[in-house]
Amino acid sequence: MFISFLVLFVSTWDMSDSISVKTTLIQAVRDVVDSDLSIQDALYRGYGNLSAIARVLKPLVKERIRREVKVESIVTSLKRIRGRYKVAPKDILNVVMNSTVTVRTDVAKVSVEKRKKTLEAVGEILLSYREEFLQISESIDAITLLFDQRLYSEVVKLFRGDEILESSKELAAIIVRSPIEIIRTPGCAASFITQLSRRHINIEDTISCYTDTIIVVNMVDAGRAFAALTDYIASARRLKEEAAKKRRVEEGA
Repeated sequence: MFISFLVLFVSTWDMSDSISVKTTLIQAVRDVVDSDLSIQDALYRGYGNLSAIARVLKPLVKERIRREVKVESIVTSLKRIRGRYKVAPKDILNVVMNSTVTVRTDVAKVSVEKRKKTLEAVGEILLSYREEFLQISESIDAITLLFDQRLYSEVVKLFRGDEILESSKELAAIIVRSPIEIIRTPGCAASFITQLSRRHINIEDTISCYTDTIIVVNMVDAGRAFAALTDYIASARRLKEEAAKKRRVEEGA
Protein backbone atom coordinates (compact mmCIF):
# COMPACT_ATOMS: atom_id res chain seq x y z
CA MET A 1 0.00 0.00 0.00
CA PHE A 2 2.85 2.39 0.86
CA ILE A 3 4.55 1.68 -2.49
CA SER A 4 1.35 2.29 -4.47
CA PHE A 5 0.76 5.53 -2.55
CA LEU A 6 4.33 6.65 -3.29
CA VAL A 7 3.90 5.89 -7.01
CA LEU A 8 0.59 7.78 -7.07
CA PHE A 9 2.19 10.78 -5.30
CA VAL A 10 5.13 10.90 -7.72
CA SER A 11 2.80 10.56 -10.70
CA THR A 12 0.54 13.32 -9.44
CA TRP A 13 3.49 15.63 -8.70
CA ASP A 14 4.94 15.08 -12.17
CA MET A 15 1.57 15.85 -13.77
CA SER A 16 1.00 19.09 -11.84
CA ASP A 17 4.59 20.17 -12.44
CA SER A 18 4.15 19.57 -16.17
CA ILE A 19 0.92 21.57 -16.24
CA SER A 20 2.60 24.42 -14.34
CA VAL A 21 5.51 24.51 -16.81
CA LYS A 22 3.18 24.43 -19.80
CA THR A 23 1.06 27.24 -18.39
CA THR A 24 4.17 29.32 -17.79
CA LEU A 25 5.34 28.77 -21.36
CA ILE A 26 1.97 29.65 -22.87
CA GLN A 27 1.76 32.78 -20.74
CA ALA A 28 5.23 33.84 -21.85
CA VAL A 29 4.40 33.29 -25.53
CA ARG A 30 1.11 35.14 -25.11
CA ASP A 31 2.79 38.09 -23.41
CA VAL A 32 5.33 38.43 -26.22
CA VAL A 33 2.70 38.15 -28.99
CA ASP A 34 0.41 40.62 -27.18
CA SER A 35 3.06 43.31 -27.64
CA ASP A 36 3.68 42.70 -31.36
CA LEU A 37 0.93 43.61 -33.81
CA SER A 38 2.81 42.26 -36.84
CA ILE A 39 2.90 38.77 -35.32
CA GLN A 40 -0.75 39.08 -34.30
CA ASP A 41 -1.58 40.00 -37.88
CA ALA A 42 0.39 37.01 -39.20
CA LEU A 43 -1.44 34.63 -36.83
CA TYR A 44 -4.84 36.12 -37.57
CA ARG A 45 -4.50 36.10 -41.36
CA GLY A 46 -2.66 32.77 -41.44
CA TYR A 47 0.22 33.86 -43.65
CA GLY A 48 2.97 33.44 -41.04
CA ASN A 49 5.06 30.27 -40.81
CA LEU A 50 4.64 29.15 -37.19
CA SER A 51 8.12 27.63 -36.99
CA ALA A 52 9.69 30.86 -38.26
CA ILE A 53 7.63 32.92 -35.81
CA ALA A 54 8.62 30.56 -32.99
CA ARG A 55 12.31 31.02 -33.80
CA VAL A 56 11.89 34.79 -33.64
CA LEU A 57 10.07 34.54 -30.31
CA LYS A 58 12.41 31.97 -28.75
CA PRO A 59 14.96 34.38 -27.16
CA LEU A 60 12.18 36.58 -25.74
CA VAL A 61 10.27 33.60 -24.36
CA LYS A 62 13.49 32.11 -22.93
CA GLU A 63 14.20 35.40 -21.18
CA ARG A 64 10.75 35.39 -19.59
CA ILE A 65 10.69 31.81 -18.33
CA ARG A 66 14.45 31.73 -17.58
CA ARG A 67 15.10 28.30 -19.01
CA GLU A 68 15.74 26.63 -22.34
CA VAL A 69 12.71 26.13 -24.55
CA LYS A 70 12.20 24.18 -27.77
CA VAL A 71 10.91 25.78 -30.95
CA GLU A 72 8.34 22.97 -31.20
CA SER A 73 6.94 23.88 -27.78
CA ILE A 74 6.53 27.50 -28.84
CA VAL A 75 4.78 26.36 -32.04
CA THR A 76 2.32 24.36 -29.91
CA SER A 77 1.63 27.43 -27.78
CA LEU A 78 1.10 29.58 -30.88
CA LYS A 79 -1.46 27.12 -32.21
CA ARG A 80 -3.33 27.30 -28.91
CA ILE A 81 -3.45 31.10 -28.67
CA ARG A 82 -3.79 32.27 -32.29
CA GLY A 83 -7.59 32.24 -32.14
CA ARG A 84 -7.58 35.13 -29.64
CA TYR A 85 -6.11 37.67 -32.07
CA LYS A 86 -7.94 39.93 -34.45
CA VAL A 87 -5.86 42.85 -35.67
CA ALA A 88 -7.50 46.27 -35.41
CA PRO A 89 -8.76 47.92 -38.62
CA LYS A 90 -6.47 50.32 -40.46
CA ASP A 91 -8.29 53.44 -39.25
CA ILE A 92 -7.72 52.41 -35.61
CA LEU A 93 -4.06 51.58 -36.31
CA ASN A 94 -3.60 55.02 -37.89
CA VAL A 95 -4.85 56.64 -34.69
CA VAL A 96 -2.76 54.35 -32.48
CA MET A 97 0.50 54.91 -34.35
CA ASN A 98 0.13 58.68 -34.03
CA SER A 99 -0.62 58.59 -30.30
CA THR A 100 1.73 59.32 -27.41
CA VAL A 101 1.72 58.15 -23.80
CA THR A 102 2.58 59.98 -20.59
CA VAL A 103 2.21 58.96 -16.96
CA ARG A 104 1.01 61.03 -14.02
CA THR A 105 1.88 59.39 -10.71
CA ASP A 106 0.64 60.11 -7.16
CA VAL A 107 -2.97 60.54 -8.18
CA ALA A 108 -6.06 60.25 -5.97
CA LYS A 109 -9.68 59.53 -6.82
CA VAL A 110 -12.88 60.44 -4.98
CA SER A 111 -16.42 59.52 -6.06
CA VAL A 112 -19.35 61.31 -4.43
CA GLU A 113 -23.13 61.21 -4.67
CA LYS A 114 -24.57 63.62 -7.18
CA ARG A 115 -26.50 66.17 -5.12
CA LYS A 116 -26.93 69.93 -5.22
CA LYS A 117 -24.44 70.38 -2.38
CA THR A 118 -21.79 68.12 -3.93
CA LEU A 119 -22.19 69.86 -7.31
CA GLU A 120 -21.52 73.17 -5.58
CA ALA A 121 -18.46 71.68 -3.86
CA VAL A 122 -17.14 70.40 -7.21
CA GLY A 123 -17.60 73.88 -8.66
CA GLU A 124 -15.57 75.29 -5.78
CA ILE A 125 -12.82 72.72 -6.42
CA LEU A 126 -12.70 73.70 -10.10
CA LEU A 127 -12.26 77.35 -9.20
CA SER A 128 -9.69 76.72 -6.47
CA TYR A 129 -7.49 74.22 -8.29
CA ARG A 130 -7.86 75.08 -11.97
CA GLU A 131 -4.06 75.16 -12.38
CA GLU A 132 -3.68 71.66 -10.91
CA PHE A 133 -4.13 68.22 -12.48
CA LEU A 134 -7.87 67.70 -12.15
CA GLN A 135 -10.30 65.50 -14.11
CA ILE A 136 -14.02 65.27 -13.42
CA SER A 137 -16.47 62.74 -14.84
CA GLU A 138 -20.19 62.58 -14.18
CA SER A 139 -22.78 59.80 -14.30
CA ILE A 140 -26.49 59.80 -13.46
CA ASP A 141 -25.96 59.31 -9.73
CA ALA A 142 -22.30 60.09 -9.05
CA ILE A 143 -19.40 62.44 -9.71
CA THR A 144 -15.80 61.21 -9.82
CA LEU A 145 -12.81 63.49 -9.29
CA LEU A 146 -9.28 62.54 -10.28
CA PHE A 147 -6.59 64.86 -8.95
CA ASP A 148 -3.10 65.31 -7.55
CA GLN A 149 -2.78 63.25 -4.37
CA ARG A 150 -1.31 66.12 -2.34
CA LEU A 151 -4.73 67.82 -2.56
CA TYR A 152 -6.52 64.81 -1.09
CA SER A 153 -7.26 66.16 2.40
CA GLU A 154 -8.37 69.54 0.99
CA VAL A 155 -10.78 67.89 -1.45
CA VAL A 156 -12.22 65.30 0.95
CA LYS A 157 -13.05 67.85 3.65
CA LEU A 158 -15.49 69.57 1.25
CA PHE A 159 -17.78 66.53 1.38
CA ARG A 160 -19.62 64.83 4.23
CA GLY A 161 -18.70 61.23 4.99
CA ASP A 162 -22.08 59.92 3.80
CA GLU A 163 -21.64 61.74 0.46
CA ILE A 164 -18.39 59.95 -0.40
CA LEU A 165 -19.03 56.69 -2.28
CA GLU A 166 -15.40 55.73 -2.81
CA SER A 167 -11.92 57.15 -2.36
CA SER A 168 -8.52 55.85 -3.44
CA LYS A 169 -4.92 57.00 -3.27
CA GLU A 170 -1.62 55.71 -4.67
CA LEU A 171 -2.93 55.71 -8.24
CA ALA A 172 -1.39 56.61 -11.59
CA ALA A 173 -3.04 58.19 -14.63
CA ILE A 174 -1.84 56.83 -17.98
CA ILE A 175 -2.65 59.58 -20.48
CA VAL A 176 -2.86 58.59 -24.14
CA ARG A 177 -2.96 61.66 -26.40
CA SER A 178 -4.22 60.84 -29.88
CA PRO A 179 -4.80 62.77 -33.13
CA ILE A 180 -8.18 64.42 -33.78
CA GLU A 181 -9.28 61.37 -35.82
CA ILE A 182 -9.92 59.44 -32.57
CA ILE A 183 -13.16 61.40 -32.15
CA ARG A 184 -14.57 59.90 -35.37
CA THR A 185 -12.96 56.44 -35.09
CA PRO A 186 -14.85 53.96 -32.88
CA GLY A 187 -12.86 51.32 -31.03
CA CYS A 188 -9.66 53.23 -30.34
CA ALA A 189 -10.11 53.60 -26.58
CA ALA A 190 -11.19 49.95 -26.35
CA SER A 191 -7.99 48.88 -28.16
CA PHE A 192 -5.87 50.73 -25.58
CA ILE A 193 -7.77 49.16 -22.70
CA THR A 194 -7.45 45.69 -24.25
CA GLN A 195 -3.65 45.95 -24.07
CA LEU A 196 -3.88 46.30 -20.28
CA SER A 197 -6.57 43.68 -19.72
CA ARG A 198 -4.52 41.11 -21.66
CA ARG A 199 -1.74 41.66 -19.13
CA HIS A 200 -4.17 41.34 -16.20
CA ILE A 201 -3.70 44.96 -15.14
CA ASN A 202 -6.65 46.16 -13.11
CA ILE A 203 -8.16 49.40 -14.39
CA GLU A 204 -9.51 51.67 -11.66
CA ASP A 205 -11.21 54.13 -14.02
CA THR A 206 -11.19 55.46 -17.57
CA ILE A 207 -11.92 59.00 -18.73
CA SER A 208 -12.13 60.38 -22.26
CA CYS A 209 -11.55 64.09 -22.73
CA TYR A 210 -11.38 65.44 -26.31
CA THR A 211 -8.42 63.52 -27.81
CA ASP A 212 -7.08 62.21 -24.47
CA THR A 213 -7.83 58.75 -23.13
CA ILE A 214 -6.99 58.61 -19.43
CA ILE A 215 -6.63 55.16 -17.88
CA VAL A 216 -6.29 55.02 -14.10
CA VAL A 217 -4.35 52.13 -12.57
CA ASN A 218 -2.73 51.33 -9.26
CA MET A 219 0.75 52.82 -8.81
CA VAL A 220 2.34 49.36 -8.66
CA ASP A 221 0.96 48.63 -12.16
CA ALA A 222 1.99 51.97 -13.70
CA GLY A 223 5.24 50.69 -15.20
CA ARG A 224 3.64 47.65 -16.82
CA ALA A 225 0.72 49.71 -18.12
CA PHE A 226 3.03 52.31 -19.65
CA ALA A 227 5.17 49.59 -21.26
CA ALA A 228 2.10 47.81 -22.66
CA LEU A 229 0.80 50.96 -24.34
CA THR A 230 4.16 52.15 -25.67
CA ASP A 231 4.79 48.65 -27.10
CA TYR A 232 1.34 48.74 -28.72
CA ILE A 233 2.01 52.12 -30.34
CA ALA A 234 5.49 51.07 -31.50
CA SER A 235 4.06 47.86 -32.92
CA ALA A 236 1.39 49.79 -34.86
CA ARG A 237 4.09 52.01 -36.36
CA ARG A 238 6.18 48.97 -37.25
CA LEU A 239 3.22 47.25 -38.90
CA LYS A 240 2.52 50.38 -40.95
CA GLU A 241 6.17 50.56 -42.07
CA GLU A 242 6.17 46.89 -43.07
CA ALA A 243 2.98 47.38 -45.11
CA ALA A 244 4.48 50.42 -46.86
CA LYS A 245 7.71 48.52 -47.62
CA LYS A 246 5.74 45.59 -49.04
CA ARG A 247 3.70 47.96 -51.22
CA ARG A 248 6.88 49.59 -52.58
CA VAL A 249 8.33 46.17 -53.47
CA GLU A 250 5.13 45.16 -55.27
CA GLU A 251 5.03 48.43 -57.18
CA GLY A 252 8.72 48.04 -58.13
CA ALA A 253 8.05 44.54 -59.44
